[in-house]
Amino acid sequence: MAPYFRKSRLFRRSRVFRVSLQVWRPRVVFWAGALAIGVVSVGFAEAADFAQHLFRTLTGSSPAAGYLPLLLTPAGFALSAFLTLRFFPNAQGSGIPQAIAGRHLMEREARGRLLSLRLGVGKVLLTILGLFSGASIGREGPTVQVGASIMLQAARWGGLAHARGLILAGSAAGIAAAFNTPLAGIVFAIEEMGRSYAARSNSTVLMAVILSGLSALALAGNYTYFGTAPAVVPDLNAWWMVIACGIGGGAFGALFSAGALKAGRRVKRWAAPQPQRRLILAAALCGLAVAVLGVASGGTTFGTGYDQARGAVEGTALPPLFFLEKLAASFLSMLSGIPGGIFAPSLSVGAGFGSSMALLFGASVSLGALAGMAGYFAGVVQAPMTAFVIILEMSDARENVLVLMVAAMLGYLTSRFLAPEPLYHGLSRDFLASAIRQRRATERNSAAD
Repeated sequence: MAPYFRKSRLFRRSRVFRVSLQVWRPRVVFWAGALAIGVVSVGFAEAADFAQHLFRTLTGSSPAAGYLPLLLTPAGFALSAFLTLRFFPNAQGSGIPQAIAGRHLMEREARGRLLSLRLGVGKVLLTILGLFSGASIGREGPTVQVGASIMLQAARWGGLAHARGLILAGSAAGIAAAFNTPLAGIVFAIEEMGRSYAARSNSTVLMAVILSGLSALALAGNYTYFGTAPAVVPDLNAWWMVIACGIGGGAFGALFSAGALKAGRRVKRWAAPQPQRRLILAAALCGLAVAVLGVASGGTTFGTGYDQARGAVEGTALPPLFFLEKLAASFLSMLSGIPGGIFAPSLSVGAGFGSSMALLFGASVSLGALAGMAGYFAGVVQAPMTAFVIILEMSDARENVLVLMVAAMLGYLTSRFLAPEPLYHGLSRDFLASAIRQRRATERNSAAD
């Protein structure tokens, strides 16, 4: 009897081990994926900063080098467009529309065309190339696509269910790690990524944000993206400025988003007969226009615009027309189709607009920059909660919460009135339509066989 009991006991232990492995493996893979998002975000940020530094060093080495962007920028745009079309299709643009579209697709193969580790690698490399070329783009939107791709791959490796919730969690973790703004990551997931947010996603998103934030914190330390905004008590003139920043910022944001949707679709229709050749040509022409703007502005419109925005938040006034130049450079960079986001450039445009309004109303430049960022950013993405929370966390502007809320809500209402279709969701519909066309073509080919 003894051998039987020993065998039975061994069987029970092995069964418990298998059950335990089945329970813990998905959790460990999920945790590893969330930690990886934080590590990748920090590495991406360092590489992006180095690319911008290298561009400034090359173009600022001598007076003649100041004209180097007239060659470097269009060539870089054309190369980025070629690599995207040839090797990394669906890596173009911000990356947030791809993540939104991926949440709506049910087929695993269709999701894989928008969110995969291969696309994530391409997104990082090509965004860095764009910044080295002087494009007015950011890395935060691409980090969303990278985070969603990592989490979706973790779901496949770990046998995790609820892929839609994991894409949401990866997107939120990407924003949180990119800006060091955990609350904004959660709000972004609720308001922008998942307009049909499921209650069961709460803990998944929160855990992903915490783990990615911890890994980013361990590598980069605790920091505030735009430093610390000085505390300012708004007077009557300041409140009029806040209203102007909200309404004006929302109007310019609507102009940007509606223009980007319409112009982007027209470029695609124009390129349809010869898509690769014409899209590369369009990217090169956009790059040339960005270079001309950059040279004319003394180089201030190149790159993310982080330095200009931070300076305005800390109280240094920007040139009165800087926001128009930066808006045009960001619009052209987005229209080119090269990989790169609009978060950081939009904040820079908003800071420039707010700085100009502050000079006009005789108010604090710092307060104007904060209100301008909230109004313009809410106008572009039509997500007022995300706008004021992300700016609050990035600038430690707790004393001016009401200012941010008012400007963001006015910007959102103005933009919604002028441009009813939100930018990211409008772009995501293009990816969804493409996925549907591909599925129907596959079904027709299968039926023919």
